[in-house]
Amino acid sequence: MDEPLARRLLAEFLGTAFLLVAVIGSGIAAQRLSPHDVGLQLFENAAATGAALVAIILAFGPVSGAHLNPLVTLADRLFRGMTNREAAGYIGAQVCGAALGAVVANLMFSLPAVEWSTKTRSSGGLWLAEGVATLGLLLVVFGVVRSGRASVAPFAVGAYIAGAYFFTSSTSFANPAVTLARMLSNTFAGIDPSSVPAFVVAQCIGAALAIAVVRVLYPDVGSVAQEVVVPHEEAV
Repeated sequence: MDEPLARRLLAEFLGTAFLLVAVIGSGIAAQRLSPHDVGLQLFENAAATGAALVAIILAFGPVSGAHLNPLVTLADRLFRGMTNREAAGYIGAQVCGAALGAVVANLMFSLPAVEWSTKTRSSGGLWLAEGVATLGLLLVVFGVVRSGRASVAPFAVGAYIAGAYFFTSSTSFANPAVTLARMLSNTFAGIDPSSVPAFVVAQCIGAALAIAVVRVLYPDVGSVAQEVVVPHEEAV
């Protein structure tokens, strides 16, 4: 992309921070608004996250491509869309932004800035779900971009994540940075630190499968950052 790396890293940092504010903040709000209905809590969490994700990608996509996910960045690196230095910077910005977003969400609802989650998420079904969720997410991201419909990517990704909250047993974390940050909040969206390694491994396996499938379906894969989710001309 034409944007300086520092500007792209700031976009990834802020975009991922806002994503975690949406994920955790809406989870806390849902828990308080609908304390006796877990299904409604999940719907509120999913709807808010999906809608916020669309807006976040529209806002930050023109600058950095709005990866917001280390696995999207790694895939883009493997597809030669960016250098090792750029990929490392993106991943660092995403992890730091996610942690900040979790802290901000906690503070907004008058909770401790950091409160380790005690919500255990550990079973074969959940790990399979994370692999499936991540596989689908990367197929959506690269499939939409490579097929020349990058302008609809924000809506496709937001819709996929909102839907995956319900069709996966794990509620579709599908993002190592998000998974790590959700350890910091002992709320509806949290995950016990002991459950994180298996989730991240499952996500990496799903991403590896997605990369293989994308190579077959779209042999000349373009860069997410170069084909920017929202082209500059449309963003003006």
